[in-house]
Amino acid sequence: MVDRRADYAEMLFASSDYAAAAELMLGALELAPAWAMGWFRLGEFHEAAGALDQAAEAWRMVLKLEPSDRPGVALKLALIGALPVIDAPPSAFVEALFDQYAAKFDDALVRTLEYRVPDLLAEAIRSHGRGRFGLAIDLGCGTGLMGERLRPIAEILEGHDISAEMLRKARGKGVYERLVKSDLQTIQFAPESADLVTAADVFMYIGALDGIAAKVASALRGGGVFAFSVERHAGPEDLVLRPSRRYAHSEAYMRGVLARNGFTVVSLEMHIIRRDRGEPVEGLIVVAHR
Repeated sequence: MVDRRADYAEMLFASSDYAAAAELMLGALELAPAWAMGWFRLGEFHEAAGALDQAAEAWRMVLKLEPSDRPGVALKLALIGALPVIDAPPSAFVEALFDQYAAKFDDALVRTLEYRVPDLLAEAIRSHGRGRFGLAIDLGCGTGLMGERLRPIAEILEGHDISAEMLRKARGKGVYERLVKSDLQTIQFAPESADLVTAADVFMYIGALDGIAAKVASALRGGGVFAFSVERHAGPEDLVLRPSRRYAHSEAYMRGVLARNGFTVVSLEMHIIRRDRGEPVEGLIVVAHR
């Protein structure tokens, strides 16, 4: 009965009858009140109908049922003004998102979304003029798309990711000497151990970047290279949370973060890094050295 009502609600939602979809989903939830993702979808139905107070109420129910916030409702609440914008997404949300995405990640990014960050970063690193690196650390390595570009220039390649499923896919490519399940919000590195640290399309899932920049600075040897991308925000704010539930960062903020943490910018260029819902997404490709 619950599944049938939820399916009908999705059909109504697909036909843009958002209020009727919400009413039917609420009926399903009366039968299954502990269904967290049902409450999440109810919030989305209310949001589409313009009933933001009801959306917030549904999403707060998700937080009661899922305190770790795997669905990422704190971000949804922030986007409708029901909570202040948080500096970082819930780690459980990022982990769940990429565990679910792992199986289709490469095809979805490269073929569908025209994802360009690994190639752009690899080109920027080569332009830096240093041909080889001892230890290279690939943060948020995912399935290993960046690692495949780093393999020819790294003597030892280490990948970190929060998603076990992403790491499983990366392991199958055989390009890393070491793969580690890590939360970049809490990660720790051996001091002055690395020559190159990369983060390809990762920082939009972190938010405020001073913390990770400080950790990367401590991990790099003198003269070490830090190469990464961010989604570009052209406004006056340091960073903004977009409806995609990803963060975008301004150039001025990036330069400030790097300067405060002992980095010198070698190159910082704007590129189209992928497409999202058919629209080009602007990003910054950054190379800095310690």
